[in-house]
Amino acid sequence: MAQKTMLLIINPRSGRNRSREPLLEALSILSGAGYLLSVHLTSAPGDAAETAAREGGAYDAVVAVGGDGTLNEVVSGLLHLKDPPALGYLPHGSTNDFAASLHLSSDPPAAARTLVSGASRMLDIGQWNARPFVYVASFGAFTPTSYSVSQASKNALGHFAYILEGMKNLDSLRPYRVRLTADEEHFDGEYLFGAVCNSTSIGGLMKLDPERVVLDDGLFELLLIPSPRTGTDLQNLVRALMSQDYDSGGLIFRHVRRVHMETEMELPWSLDGEYAPPCPQVDIVNQHQALRILV
Repeated sequence: MAQKTMLLIINPRSGRNRSREPLLEALSILSGAGYLLSVHLTSAPGDAAETAAREGGAYDAVVAVGGDGTLNEVVSGLLHLKDPPALGYLPHGSTNDFAASLHLSSDPPAAARTLVSGASRMLDIGQWNARPFVYVASFGAFTPTSYSVSQASKNALGHFAYILEGMKNLDSLRPYRVRLTADEEHFDGEYLFGAVCNSTSIGGLMKLDPERVVLDDGLFELLLIPSPRTGTDLQNLVRALMSQDYDSGGLIFRHVRRVHMETEMELPWSLDGEYAPPCPQVDIVNQHQALRILV
């Protein structure tokens, strides 16, 4: 019987302040489970995607080791392959939102034991115009926070770095006028924030009910926060967000397969925490069960 092979694509900058011993223990667990390991340390943005696309097809599994940005790159590379191998994720960043949706531990040895358990599941992947995303495409309030926080701050402060950066932007919150079609439903209005996601956590700040998020059902969760017109509207929005009751307070929450959005404003996006430039028209499509992930 041929030995199983695994390529680990490691971002050495993720979680730089964390001890390397747990990661070494994780590698020992993977090797002890019968995998022949190959390790690639990324050297620049885009390296993980290029490596996954170039070398991933030769392995039984390709594992992203780092934060959500590293996972995004590895997935982007694997999607170039006609028959992609199984995907694995060893969270080792400062914010690992998607790991919570997968019930993966942020402790590398514990996550490694999960990877070798033999269980796997299919995973929907998003397509934002021509660019893949794993768990969230968002615009508006707090969106710039995810990619404006320095890596040093992420390593030192984790989730708190996002909150601090977001607080700086509170006085500059602005509504964005957009026209949006979600499947067959149309929306035209001003919104503070919008997200198309396949995750129970957005930016480490907003949570979605795990009972309502299914990672392989062909549907994304769409959340829109309208711009409040009155003080009462604002109070209702804050109450709904604090209680995570996304069916009230004027919030718009839907399960959708595709989204088309148009705007005449400069509207930057964040894809899995990485910057995406403003675009007057955006098409977001659910690629149903595009990858198999080890869980």
